[in-house]
Amino acid sequence: MSEEVRMQEMYTLKTIAETLNTSNDLSTMLDTVIGKLLSLTGLTTGWLFLIGERAEYSFIADYNLPPALQREEKQPMRCGTCWCLNRFWDGRLDNAVNVLNCKRLEHAREYQWGDTYDITHHATVPLRSGEKMLGLLNVAAPNKEHFSESELALLQAVAYQIGSAIERMRLYRAEQRRADLFAKLGGFSSALGLAVNECEHADSLAETTVSLLGQHYDWPFAAILKLREDRLVVQAAHVVGALQQRSLYEDFSSDGLNGLHRAIELHRVTKLSASEVQEIATSSARSLTVPVLSSGLAVPILNIIPGEAGVLVVGYAESSILPQADHEVLEAIAEHITASWESLKLAEQRRELARLEERNRLARDLHDSVNQILFSLSLTAKGAESMMLGSAQLEPVREAMKDVRSLSQEALKEMRALIMQLRPAGLEKGLMNALQEYGDGQGLQVVVHRSGMGSLPRSVEDGLWRIGQEALNNVRKHAGVNAAEIILHLSDREVTLSVTDRGKGGAKRRGVLSTRSLGLSIMKERAQALGGRLDLVSSARKGTTVTVIVPLLSETVEN
Repeated sequence: MSEEVRMQEMYTLKTIAETLNTSNDLSTMLDTVIGKLLSLTGLTTGWLFLIGERAEYSFIADYNLPPALQREEKQPMRCGTCWCLNRFWDGRLDNAVNVLNCKRLEHAREYQWGDTYDITHHATVPLRSGEKMLGLLNVAAPNKEHFSESELALLQAVAYQIGSAIERMRLYRAEQRRADLFAKLGGFSSALGLAVNECEHADSLAETTVSLLGQHYDWPFAAILKLREDRLVVQAAHVVGALQQRSLYEDFSSDGLNGLHRAIELHRVTKLSASEVQEIATSSARSLTVPVLSSGLAVPILNIIPGEAGVLVVGYAESSILPQADHEVLEAIAEHITASWESLKLAEQRRELARLEERNRLARDLHDSVNQILFSLSLTAKGAESMMLGSAQLEPVREAMKDVRSLSQEALKEMRALIMQLRPAGLEKGLMNALQEYGDGQGLQVVVHRSGMGSLPRSVEDGLWRIGQEALNNVRKHAGVNAAEIILHLSDREVTLSVTDRGKGGAKRRGVLSTRSLGLSIMKERAQALGGRLDLVSSARKGTTVTVIVPLLSETVEN
C-alpha cells in the first residue's frame, strides 16, 4: 500500500470520526456519515439497516438512493428480505464481503420500478460494537462489481466507528428515555392511586389504568388482558388519538402468541413481534382504528386475578430494538397496577364488611323491637280470643281478635323472613344449600340442581342469594303450591339461576317485568347491578319461571 493511499485512508477515518461526534441525532448523523464516506471513497450510493431478531429490521439512513428504490416513500427498502440480511441472520457476516448482486435492485429491474443508476452489486459491511451485531452498511457505485481487499478493510474500519457511535447514541438516548419515563411514573402512580377510590370494580380500574397510560406515556397502544385457558379476554384497551379507550369483554384465541405465553409463564417482560402485537391490538380494539405497530412488550401482572393470568401489553409504532428503559418502567408500572388492584380488593372488602355490619345491626334491631312486639301482639290476641270464648255477645269481637292474631302471625312470619334476608345464614355451605334451607323455612319443598364447576365471586353469590329469596317468597305468597325447583348453571362466561314453580301463575307474559310489583322490580335491579338481566315467564296453566343471567367476564370464577 502506497503512502498516498495510507494517508487517504487515515484522512477518511479522521473525517468520519469527526462527523460521528457532531450530532446526537442518530438519523441525521448517519445520513451525513454515509455522504462523507461516499465522497471520500469515490462511491456513489449507500444505505444502512439496523437489524433485530429474525425478520426484524429498519431502514434508517441512505444517500443518493436510485429512483427505482425510492418509489412509494422508499417502500422497496422497508419490506421483505434480501441476501445480505439473510446472511446477517444466519451468522455468515463476520467481516466486510462482496455481494454478487443486490436482490432489491434485481427486483427493480425485473418489475421496471425505475432508474437503478446501473448499480447491480454492493459491498456489505456488518456494523458492530464489540461483540454486539447492530446492522449492515451497504455501499455501491455504477457498474462496480468488485471491491478490493484494501477497500473492504477501510469500509470495515469505518463500520466499527459507525457501530460504536450508534451504540453510544443508543445508550445516551436510553438514559434520556429512562429519566423521562421514570419522571412520568410518579404522576401516573399518583393518578392511579386516586382512581382506586373512585372505581367500583376491576374493569373500571382497568379502563382507568389504560387511559392514564395514554395520558402519561407515548405508547400508541396499551391493553390489559386476562388469559383464561387458551382465550384472551380484554379488560380495557387504549389507542392513541382515539376518543374511546374501552373495549371490554372482547375475547379471542391466544394461539400463536408465543411471546405473550412466555411473559406469563416466565413472569418477566417479553418482547412481542410485529405480527403478535398487531394481532393483539386489532383483536383488542376492534371498534378503534389501530396504527401499524412494529413491535411490543408483554408485562405479566402478578396476583392480579386469582386463578387467571393478567398481562399488560404495549405496542410501538417505531421500529425495532426497544430500549431497556421501557422494560424497567413497565415492570414498575405492573407493580403499581398490582398494588392498586390489591387496594381495590381491600376497599371492596371494607365496603362489604360495612354493609354486612349494617344489615346485622338492622336485623338485631328488628328482632329486638318489632319482632318482639308482633310476637306479643299475637299472644295478646290469642289470650283475648280465649277469654271471649263461649259468649255469644262477644262472638264478633272474638272473631276480630282471631283476625288480629292471624294477621300478627303472618306479619311475624314476614318479619322473620326479612330478618333472614338481612342476616343470611348458611351461605358458607353454598348458595344452593342456603336457598334450599330458606325454602324449607318458608314451608316449601325445594329441589335444587347444579351444573358446571367452580365457585362464584362473593358479590355475585350474594346478589343471587337475594334474588332467589325473593323468588321463593313469591312462590309462597302467590303460586298456590308448596314446591319449587331451583337450577344453577355455571360456565366460564356466565351464571344462570332459575326458580320455577308449577303454580297458578298469571296472565301470560314473557320477559317484560311488571312495574307494579315491588319484589320483581327489586330482583331486576339486583340483576342489573351485577351486569346481568332478569327474565320472567308466567302462564296460568304452566306456572312461573324467574331466570337471572349474570356475566362473569368482569369477575373471576374461582376454581
